[in-house]
Amino acid sequence: MARVLVAGGSGFVGRALVAALIARGDRVTVLTRGEAGMREGVPHQHWEPSPGASAVFSEEYDAVVNLCGEQAVGVRYSERVKAGIWNSRVDTTHWLVRAIQHAEHKPKVFVCASGTGFYGSSLSPARLDESAPAGDDFLALVCVAWEAAAQGAEQFVERVVRARIAPVLSERGGALASLLRPFKCFVGGPIGSGKQGFSWIHLDDQVAALLRACDDGALSGALNCCAPEPLSNGELSRIIAELLGRPAFVKAPGFALKMLFGEGAEPMLGGHFAVPRALERVGFEFRYTDVRSALSAILSAQS
Repeated sequence: MARVLVAGGSGFVGRALVAALIARGDRVTVLTRGEAGMREGVPHQHWEPSPGASAVFSEEYDAVVNLCGEQAVGVRYSERVKAGIWNSRVDTTHWLVRAIQHAEHKPKVFVCASGTGFYGSSLSPARLDESAPAGDDFLALVCVAWEAAAQGAEQFVERVVRARIAPVLSERGGALASLLRPFKCFVGGPIGSGKQGFSWIHLDDQVAALLRACDDGALSGALNCCAPEPLSNGELSRIIAELLGRPAFVKAPGFALKMLFGEGAEPMLGGHFAVPRALERVGFEFRYTDVRSALSAILSAQS
């Protein structure tokens, strides 16, 4: 039985991870900015990222998982929103690492979320593994600083895993609702050119990858958490339309998205084809390798 501290454990991926940890017999504590107490049998500990954050390690933990971060895609990037995205990722990670530094009993592994947005937005069809360079747009810069903050724990723990998480698909939330909504309203179609890459992962595989990151001593450093078969936005649109029995001819023009979201349109108009080489090297078995099978399972679960 491992003792695991999960920051961001009340979020979409966090809730699923906490449930999986408990199901396999681990002892879990969730960090929250809300009230402390027991929720669904899980202790929640109040925490405000700050210079006094060392108090978070009043107990001994084997692993710390950081999944904190405000929504960063599908929002208009005002300076306030950008500051919130940065602070919830970079600053929170900084103070969590500071807490690890001052803990009397340090965890063996620190798993910190990042995003495949690390690679930036591009129309290139090149497959990007963990060795690919960072992009230079806002989200890429956030991911670079986020990972740099996480790497500060390398001098205190045995392993730091930087989990570059792709958009997560599930019937329970995540990116899927916004993908399906236009098609259900008969106005679906490619975004912009439709050539931009779409990397993705099913929630079941995302949780399994995080568990593997906690357990497997062979995993360290950058870890692309994405399915092995990325596809273009145009291909994704055709598959969604086929599965829903809807047309896919209404293209969302780039200029309209830029008017609506400003700089926040960049992640939607660009993309990348990330691939999970590090997971494949350790023999990780994906439950869902192609988006058609993943979406079919999700839509069946929703019906």
